[in-house]
Amino acid sequence: MDVPVWVWVATVGAIVAMLVVDYLGHVRTPHAPTLRESTRWSVGYVAIALAFGGVVWAVWGPVYGGEYFAGYITEKSLSVDNLFVFVLIMASFRVPRAFQQKVLLVGITVALVLRTVFILVGAALIENFSWVFYLFGLFLVWTAISQIRAGTTQDEEFHENAVLRLTRRVLPTSNSYAGDRLTTRVDGKLLITPMLIVMLAIGSADILFAVDSIPAIFGLTQETYLVFTANAFSLLGLRQLFFLIDGLLDRLVYLNYGLGVILAFIGAKLVIHALHTNEVPFINGGEHITAIPEISTPVSLGVILVTLTVTTVASLLRDRAVKRAEEKVDQLG
Repeated sequence: MDVPVWVWVATVGAIVAMLVVDYLGHVRTPHAPTLRESTRWSVGYVAIALAFGGVVWAVWGPVYGGEYFAGYITEKSLSVDNLFVFVLIMASFRVPRAFQQKVLLVGITVALVLRTVFILVGAALIENFSWVFYLFGLFLVWTAISQIRAGTTQDEEFHENAVLRLTRRVLPTSNSYAGDRLTTRVDGKLLITPMLIVMLAIGSADILFAVDSIPAIFGLTQETYLVFTANAFSLLGLRQLFFLIDGLLDRLVYLNYGLGVILAFIGAKLVIHALHTNEVPFINGGEHITAIPEISTPVSLGVILVTLTVTTVASLLRDRAVKRAEEKVDQLG
């Protein structure tokens, strides 16, 4: 896939412009977004991502177009799982509803920058060391098993990571918010506010999620441009998605199972690709192993879409059945 430098520059410029619109048009004036506002902007960001995929399809062909769509859908579905943790973080830090947009946007911006670094490092590793596919594939299978074992259980408490604990030790922190400011003065002493801490929490949590999602998308495409854009577009709409479905997250009880299936599938796809490009001396004498055919992009896209559809429908049906059972109990009582 030949991507000219000017296309890279234009793409990065467009992404930065969308971030600027978010900063100036949404979080500049703190407010709690309405359902209508969240829906409108969520649909807008999804439409932009799909339109971009259409451009990729038209300019570079259906193979790369399919890889982009498979990557974007996978990243978007994994981002929904991220929202569970974001909800816990917001609740743990008791972030006022009006300030949650700013917290999310700053955290997502930090995550986007650091994910870009991860993507470039991952691309360099893949380019120079084909055995990395084995590591990525096995790691995704292990992650999938962890997801499936988690089942419908979700942690009800957020635990601060080492970055946050270190920040609290090094920097004096106030006990209360000062509007949406990151610093405040108490008795003449400069302190950071919980706003900065929660932004770091959101950003660092998303970086941990990237450990799963970056190998996953490299299992669908090895084109750095597609990996970057799929990640960027999935993150850009995450703020609006949070406010759109935060009340529905507890209804997606089978999401972990669906994500586990997707990650296991992509992990197997990576291992198969690694076998086809095998150069590891102690595996088949360093020769390629092609007994198992590689999985095509259309098949990958189909598996992802079917899995997400079944997971969502099954979750909603179970939620409806539980509510009906509760209603019957209330009527009998």
